[in-house]
Amino acid sequence: MSMLGRLLVAGAGAAVARYALREVRTAPVGPALERTNFRGRTVTLAAGPALAAGASAAAAFGAPGAAAGAAALVAGAGAGAVGLYDDVVGSRPEQKTAKGFAGHLAALREGRVTAGLVKIVGVGAAGLGAAALLAADPTVAAHRRRQRHGALGRGVDVLLGAGVIAGTANLVNLLDLRPGRAAKSGLLLGVPLAGGPHGGIAAGAVGAAAGLLPADLAEDVMLGDSGANALGALLGVGLAARTGPLGRAGILAALAGLTAASEKVSFTAVIQRTPGLRELDALGRRAD
Repeated sequence: MSMLGRLLVAGAGAAVARYALREVRTAPVGPALERTNFRGRTVTLAAGPALAAGASAAAAFGAPGAAAGAAALVAGAGAGAVGLYDDVVGSRPEQKTAKGFAGHLAALREGRVTAGLVKIVGVGAAGLGAAALLAADPTVAAHRRRQRHGALGRGVDVLLGAGVIAGTANLVNLLDLRPGRAAKSGLLLGVPLAGGPHGGIAAGAVGAAAGLLPADLAEDVMLGDSGANALGALLGVGLAARTGPLGRAGILAALAGLTAASEKVSFTAVIQRTPGLRELDALGRRAD
């Protein structure tokens, strides 16, 4: 796909996301998506499903073939849907006691299935389905290895790809603690991924995120789990599509390390005390 083609895909992602945002906000369900952010301002979670819709549709349109397009739809729409479930159900008082992966597992041991656990399983399933679809795409970097190593090689590559997709979705979601942070992170990761045969997938996700970023920074909307998971999952598809097994394993190891660190360290605190990151994080955001 040409540079012009990627720009058109990005523009389509932005346009669809902004249109979907207006539709969701004015729908009967709109008031139920209102939340109070970290500064006490009323915002809407409507940006989450709007981003998931715009990014998934544009990424599928920008994919180089039917298999990759289907992978983008499964990853983006699937992760966005279970993220929206967590946004809605997870806000209930009985759900708020379980925090982080360890908290959801502890609740499960007590016999409680939390909305967060449903989201974790759902994002993993979406990643697995998307990775399996990528396995049918001959332009994916790992395809030739799968052909040489048969069923075992295919199985390993699909599992690694699923881990990359789900892990990237989770990482972007972990960053969604301040206005614009998840969208900016998506742009920083997605712009370099917009090159190559599968660059249209990342371009669609980047366009949708960019289209909603001004409203996010203005604290008019928030992406929530739905938008952050969908954005990360689509960028994960872009990563998985351009890497072989070693590359996927390396990315997965880095994602696992960051996820484990998030259980012990506040990313917000790290950003606030790191010059450069602090200024980038605050760029465009409303003053306190």
